[in-house]
Amino acid sequence: MVTENRPEREETPAAVTKPVSPPVVERITHQDIPAVCALYKKVWEAEPTGLPAELVKSWQPSPLEFTSWMEGVTYFAARRDGRVVGVVGCELEHGSCHLVDLAVDPEARRQGVGSSLLTTALDWAKRSNVLEVWVDVLSRFSAAAELFRHLGFVECGVLHKHQWYEDVRMFERLP
Repeated sequence: MVTENRPEREETPAAVTKPVSPPVVERITHQDIPAVCALYKKVWEAEPTGLPAELVKSWQPSPLEFTSWMEGVTYFAARRDGRVVGVVGCELEHGSCHLVDLAVDPEARRQGVGSSLLTTALDWAKRSNVLEVWVDVLSRFSAAAELFRHLGFVECGVLHKHQWYEDVRMFERLP
């Protein structure tokens, strides 16, 4: 009888990771505005997007600018340990819900924050009796596109060179 002489595999201990608590997602209030603006600033300053500086700056509102963004838009914030780690807006128009201004703290990505925000937005849209929920995202943000697909959104169009000469992908989902 011949047996193979194989080296024993060394078992490496599993990476020890601290369990991450699920975020709490709630509708924002005016008291949340400074934290939301700080989040947008952190997100877009941390992103080496290669996008025009003017565009990136427009995505970092001051508290006064964000207050004007809130007109006609319902915003939800995800909090973890009392800190705002994500935000998304829901804008109702012509029987549909347009998701806007999604941002997740870079340190909280891939921890369920985006999914929790979008699930809350979809629930809110359903309660608002909309016919569809849609979102547009710059083509270069492939992680966001994958998140939308993961949550049941279907790509329904592309606007070429639409925003600052960037392609924009359109996704929709029935609530």
